[in-house]
Amino acid sequence: MKKIVASVGLVALGASGVHAASPSPLDSEAPKPWTLSVKLRGFYDDNYQSLPSGPLPAGEHRGSWGFDVSPGVAIELPLDQTMIKASYVYGFKYYEHKPIGNTENYDQDHTFNVSLDHTFNERYSISVRDSFVIGQEPDVLRAGNTYDTFQRIPGNNIRNAGGLDFTAQLTKQLGLAAGYANSYYDYASHGATLNNQVGPGGVTVTTVTPSDSGTLDRMEQVFHLDGRWQFRPTTIGIIGYQFSETGYTGDEYIGGTLTNAPGAPTSGELLRSNVRNNRSHYGYLGVDQTFTARLSASARAGARYNDYYNDPFSQSEPSPYFQASVKYAYMVGCSAEVGATYDRSATDLFSYTPGEGFTTDSQTLAAWLAVHHRITPRLTGTLTFQFQNSDYNGGVYNNEVDNYYLVGLNLEYRFNPHFSTELGYSYDLLGSNIPNRGFDRNRVYAGITASY
Repeated sequence: MKKIVASVGLVALGASGVHAASPSPLDSEAPKPWTLSVKLRGFYDDNYQSLPSGPLPAGEHRGSWGFDVSPGVAIELPLDQTMIKASYVYGFKYYEHKPIGNTENYDQDHTFNVSLDHTFNERYSISVRDSFVIGQEPDVLRAGNTYDTFQRIPGNNIRNAGGLDFTAQLTKQLGLAAGYANSYYDYASHGATLNNQVGPGGVTVTTVTPSDSGTLDRMEQVFHLDGRWQFRPTTIGIIGYQFSETGYTGDEYIGGTLTNAPGAPTSGELLRSNVRNNRSHYGYLGVDQTFTARLSASARAGARYNDYYNDPFSQSEPSPYFQASVKYAYMVGCSAEVGATYDRSATDLFSYTPGEGFTTDSQTLAAWLAVHHRITPRLTGTLTFQFQNSDYNGGVYNNEVDNYYLVGLNLEYRFNPHFSTELGYSYDLLGSNIPNRGFDRNRVYAGITASY
């Protein structure tokens, strides 16, 4: 099942994910095990700090020109029964105006990816993968197909996502798939702010402004086991179970209220990161269908039972679960993918209502589309779109809704196998019921890429 989640990384990777699936006729040279590349872009971002819509305080620059440089190296080693891949990309992005939270006018990103696929024989195979990033943009920091936060977050924020999958064909019709996935998040912003407000009679009320680490630092672990039954050569039915555990590691105050009145005991409480720790059990049915050599689909549907065991007000009720995607290579060098998921996911929002509970997570619907079209042998266009609806659970934000839209357009012209130029545009829009949260963002860029 985690393979479906991995496939939707196409949206986050943009054009690069589709390019890998559609080699150009210009790539006529003999393959080599390594590739060196460097990309240089100039850009304009009219809301590079992802600030809410509306008037801004003096001195804050809503838009900024800039440039980014991204050298990288990739290695691909095909062996008799094993494929090994590894890559590293360094990103340096310079802004005309220094972003809030930065000590300099630039960001630095690091992206490492490694994978190993090994086939023991025609019946047994194993796949190991890991992706490590240091970055600021939400599309870089997410591990799956949903966003935990929509804003750019300054600093050396870390996300690592890895996993292992084993598949076995036990009989001609019966197969088995088992796996483990681990996602780790560590944000640079540490330390909650305690706000003390003194009222009439010397009563002091203490509230919390949490840090990104407090609300988002965590480790997610997922185990899954699928039984696979081959009804037809092109149709596989699936029955599966998944167990997930999320432990929040920030160990900071993230919400709550304390009231101190002279001569009276302190009332209320402050909550720490680990109140959001949770375990989940999934049960689902699914199908993998190959319609033609160019068209395939995959779907999973079921339910999830979630237990926030540190939340005394949690009702631990089941919720629906769904994943589906369709892939279509409609022409040579042209492909499209569309998909959707519905599940619970982590969120940067937190609120607490005494006697009722706190914000645990969000019920999230995410849908995406990616189209890669070869207009001419040298000119390629890419369209990406994602929509996310987040309905928050618990606390003051209970049943509040965010709607997030992301559209990307890219045109690439390849002069030869080693040199290309590109022009692109992306638009972000967050519509929110929560005050001072929604924003929009326009980005345009042009660049060149050299590879060998």
